[in-house]
Amino acid sequence: MRRFVLMIGVLGGALGCGNKAAVGEDAMQGVPMCANPVTGGNVVARQIGRVVGGAMLATSPPNDPRLFVIEQRGAIRIFNAEQLLPDPFLDLSADAGGPVIAGGENGLLGLAFHPQYATNGEFFVFYTARGGPAQRDVVARCTVSAADPNRADAASCVDVLSIPDFAGNHNGGMIEFAADGTLVIGTGDGGGGGDPQRTGQDLTSLLGKMLRIDVDARTNGEYGIPAGNPFAAGGGRPEIFMLGLRNPWRWSFDRGTGDIWIGDVGQGQIEELNVVRAGQQAGVNFGWSVYEGSNCCMTTPDRCTQGDGATQACDTPNLFAPQDERSHDDGWISIIAGQTYRGSCYPDLVGWHLYTDYDQQHLVKARLRTDGSLEVVDLPGPSPHHTSSIHADSRGELYLTTDGGNVYHLEAAP
Repeated sequence: MRRFVLMIGVLGGALGCGNKAAVGEDAMQGVPMCANPVTGGNVVARQIGRVVGGAMLATSPPNDPRLFVIEQRGAIRIFNAEQLLPDPFLDLSADAGGPVIAGGENGLLGLAFHPQYATNGEFFVFYTARGGPAQRDVVARCTVSAADPNRADAASCVDVLSIPDFAGNHNGGMIEFAADGTLVIGTGDGGGGGDPQRTGQDLTSLLGKMLRIDVDARTNGEYGIPAGNPFAAGGGRPEIFMLGLRNPWRWSFDRGTGDIWIGDVGQGQIEELNVVRAGQQAGVNFGWSVYEGSNCCMTTPDRCTQGDGATQACDTPNLFAPQDERSHDDGWISIIAGQTYRGSCYPDLVGWHLYTDYDQQHLVKARLRTDGSLEVVDLPGPSPHHTSSIHADSRGELYLTTDGGNVYHLEAAP
């Protein structure tokens, strides 16, 4: 195997809180701590740049000061010291001859760097491609160039998982590594309205689920099945980790605790936020399409827009209830879960998860109480409209992207 050593000191510029410079530290020992922490429990967004089309996610490899931003059209761009590099890190777009089909809810939707990226150069992407009944939802393994740490070759990408999909919406697409090194993948219910193929509760389908695979084992093609998966020994697809989701568009692990925060986009009534503690996640059923939020679809007037076709009975056992529900009557239409702040620049935000809605112009912060409920604070606005993601860099500092391509650093305010 080729060995990759990414010289972080060479790649990085100054790091700091807001636009304040940070102190230096031996670059190969990790990314520097914040030089000038800023107090305040509110949040403002400072724009650092813009990419082409919709921006889906901003993230970084472990201990790497660069920021990588997804363009929905199929490219990954790099910000170095808040300056956008001229050439893409990777271009899988149709314009470049790549496999990504984009438009609507399709496109390049997820990016996760292997925990050992600095030595193996591997990263993973989630995108929609042609094939299947209508299309495929693909997780691919790619490799950075050994000669240029700011470039990866599309020819290096190999399909790890390819899921036939019957519609162009509800694709999920968020991927992230858990603390144990397994790759977790969020998939939507396949599209249409009202879960027409009832995939959310179907244990033979990979749609409408959180999947968990071992990308290092490669005993099942390009991946293996972790022993802790609830159906590893049978009874359902072994890749399934959690089920009952409509469209877990954005979700994340809390880097400090391992808790998972999932924003599941609702049908016609409810947007929901689910938080499950570490060690309690395997086999959790979030309820779709038996329930939308805490409303049983069989008894709601619109049947969760399933028409007259009865869904499962309301007494389906062991369903997980969301900790925060937002009504479409209140202007929420597509929840955007974010990430729990674990950076060092803004001490008053540590432990708070920041999230919002696509159509809202204010952020919300929440933290998990000992009884499993949430302490929720709606922050004053405005925040950027049409937010598409909120995610952390390698330091734990948070960035926000919009479907217009804008990229913001989230910073504390009084």
